[in-house]
Amino acid sequence: MSYTDQLDNKKIKTNNNVISADIIYDVQNGDSGKGKVSSYLSSQLGRSSLLFGSKNKHYSFVVRWGGGANAGHTVYVEGKKYKTHIVPSGVFHGVKSLIGPGCVINLESLKQEFSYLKESGFDTSLVLISPSAHIVTEAHIENDKKNLAKKFGTTSKGIAPAYSDKYARVGIRFGDIAKNDPFWKPHLYEGPLYGNILCEGAQGFYLDINWGNYPYVTSSETLPYAACSVGFSPKKINNIYAVAKIYETRSGEDPDFPETLFDNPELAKIGEIGQEYGVTTGRRRKVNYLNLDRLIFALKIGGGNNLIISKCDVLKEAGIYKLFHNNDLLSFDSINLMQEYISERVSDECPEVERIYYSSSPEVVEGLFI
Repeated sequence: MSYTDQLDNKKIKTNNNVISADIIYDVQNGDSGKGKVSSYLSSQLGRSSLLFGSKNKHYSFVVRWGGGANAGHTVYVEGKKYKTHIVPSGVFHGVKSLIGPGCVINLESLKQEFSYLKESGFDTSLVLISPSAHIVTEAHIENDKKNLAKKFGTTSKGIAPAYSDKYARVGIRFGDIAKNDPFWKPHLYEGPLYGNILCEGAQGFYLDINWGNYPYVTSSETLPYAACSVGFSPKKINNIYAVAKIYETRSGEDPDFPETLFDNPELAKIGEIGQEYGVTTGRRRKVNYLNLDRLIFALKIGGGNNLIISKCDVLKEAGIYKLFHNNDLLSFDSINLMQEYISERVSDECPEVERIYYSSSPEVVEGLFI
C-alpha cells in the first residue's frame, strides 16, 4: 500500500458524521444521578423512540468517555432497579453503547456485567469498545490494594495503576487483545461515530484529576470537555446536562468530607433515607448539606445549559432543608423555598444555565420535555 493510500485509508477510518453531541457530567463528587439522566434521555431519544413516531432527533450512540469499573450507575427501567459499572446506559434502551478510548477495562469484571445484563434481558451485542481503551490487569489491582486503597480510599479496582501504565506507554490496549479473541472481537468498534450521540460521564467535578481535591481524586478527566476524546469536535456540542443532588455525598477519603460527618444525626437521617451506599463497593457514603458555592464554581468551570438537581424527595421525607452559601449554613421552611433560593443564585452567577430541573424520581427527570 502506498503512503497516499495509507493516508486515504486513515481519513476513512477517522472521519465521522457526528451531527451533535449531548454531554452529562456531575458537578459534585459523583453519585449524583448521571445514570438516571442518561437512561431517561436514552429512553426518550433512543432508536426505540422511532417506533412511537417521534419526530425528534434520536441517539445513535451513548458513549462513556473515561474511568473504569470504579464508578457505578443505578438505573431504573419500568420501575425495576439495575446496576452497571462501566457499560453506558444506552444498553437499557436499544442504543449502541460505546466504552470510549479514555476508559480502562477489567475484562473479567466486564464479562460479569455482560452476564448480569443478559440475565436481565438486555442485548449486550450493543456494547462496543474502542480499540484504544486500556486493560486493567491483576497486577494493577494488587498494586491498588497494596499502595492506594487505604491511603486514598480507592475502590481497589486497579484504575490508577492502569492509567499509570497507559501514560508510561507500557499499557495493554483492548484492540491488542480483541482481534484474536472470539469473545471480544464482536465488541471491537473501529468505525467512526455518527448521528447524534450522548456522552455519559463518570465520577464528578470534585474528583477530576485536575480540578478535584488532589490527591484525593480519580485518575481521569471528568469535565465535559473530555468527552470530545471519543472522537468529535467541540463545535458539535449541543446540550450539556450538569447533574447534582440537593445534598452532597462523598465516597472514599477526602479531608473536605471528614469522618465526623457520620456523627451528625440530620446528615445520618438524610443518608439512610437516600440509601447512600456505593454502587461498586457498598461503602456508606459521607453526607453533607448542599454547598452552593462549590456547585456554582463547578458550573462556571464545567459549564452547562441544563442543571438537574435530584433526590429532592429525600429532603422532603427528612424534613430538613439546609445548604451552605457564602460559608454560612442556611435553613429553609420548605423544599420550595430552598429550591427558589438555589435557582436565583445559580441564575445570577451562571447565566448560561438556561433551565433548572428539580427531580424527585429515580427514573425520570420531571419537566425535561423532549
